[in-house]
Amino acid sequence: MSVKIITIGEEVFGANEAKAAENKALLDEHRIFTVNVLSSPGAGKTSTISTAIDSLKGRFRIGVIEGDVASAVDAEKIAALGMPVVQINTQGGCHLDAGMVRTALDSLPLDEVDILFIENVGNLICPNSFNLGEDTRILIASTPEGDDKPYKYPAMFTDTDVVLLNKIDLLPYLNFDAGAFRQVVTGLNPDVTIFPYSCTTGEGTEAWLGWLAKAAAAKKDG
Repeated sequence: MSVKIITIGEEVFGANEAKAAENKALLDEHRIFTVNVLSSPGAGKTSTISTAIDSLKGRFRIGVIEGDVASAVDAEKIAALGMPVVQINTQGGCHLDAGMVRTALDSLPLDEVDILFIENVGNLICPNSFNLGEDTRILIASTPEGDDKPYKYPAMFTDTDVVLLNKIDLLPYLNFDAGAFRQVVTGLNPDVTIFPYSCTTGEGTEAWLGWLAKAAAAKKDG
């Protein structure tokens, strides 16, 4: 008898890409600028999203999909800001996929959203491989993690549109070489935009939120 060989990865990724395309079409129909937010745990994803809400809520209607292995801690923080939010618990899964996001979209008032943040599971490996139907990817790195993360996780830095370097207020207390970090990131990804900032002090937030507002307005205006 012949042996049938099934390449699981190709089937999984193919199915995900098809669902991601459906998500993108739906989000485009509603002119929602969608941001896939990636980082390791504790880098500042929820704080970054909260800062954006506080700064932009008078100009844009914002929705959030929160992805975590368990709990609804981050979703509760977003809900307290008055924003529509859906929690996805992966029950041990290391990333969100397009099918999960599609289910969450069914629970959001898409006609009332201009910017959608998808906070992915904190992980610097798995989320990179799964398109969710987003317009852009933002990778948050933080100074306490060290400046060697682009060496250790190059795919994450190669496949992102924007890198936010958070917690720059801690630079005086850390052995973090910001110049070396930038050099490695741009070497991996010459087209990347890097914004140093601090959620704690607000330093640098105006620059990256200006970029976000411009991109969201362009999508909203067609």
